[in-house]
Amino acid sequence: MKRKKLRHSEYYSMQDCFDSLYAQSVSGHHFYDLTVLMSSKDNIRLAYRNIKRNTGSKTAGTDKSTINDILPLTVEDVIAKVQAMFKWYEPQAVRRVFIPKGKGKTRPLGIPTIGIESFNNAYFKF
Repeated sequence: MKRKKLRHSEYYSMQDCFDSLYAQSVSGHHFYDLTVLMSSKDNIRLAYRNIKRNTGSKTAGTDKSTINDILPLTVEDVIAKVQAMFKWYEPQAVRRVFIPKGKGKTRPLGIPTIGIESFNNAYFKF
């Protein structure tokens, strides 16, 4: 018998939450203050795992940092720092590049920062 492979969101018990949010959004529900959900340990673990596995995480954003800059941290350190960042976080600019689409056409691609400046602020010296 073939074993079912768990998706990362199921592994971190986030799939039910995502399904519920989707169902509510389809019925027209408006969401406010999702930072409680975003700052949960399971959601941060899921995001960190997905970002770490993504080959694009090795591409520097506007702050010139990549996933390699935070790999020396333990997962628990990353969780603690991300949770603390939510108290005062302001998003940084996204690096815009244009990638070829064939026949001389291009499309824009936004490359976000890894947020290493936030990790290096006065509250979180390594």
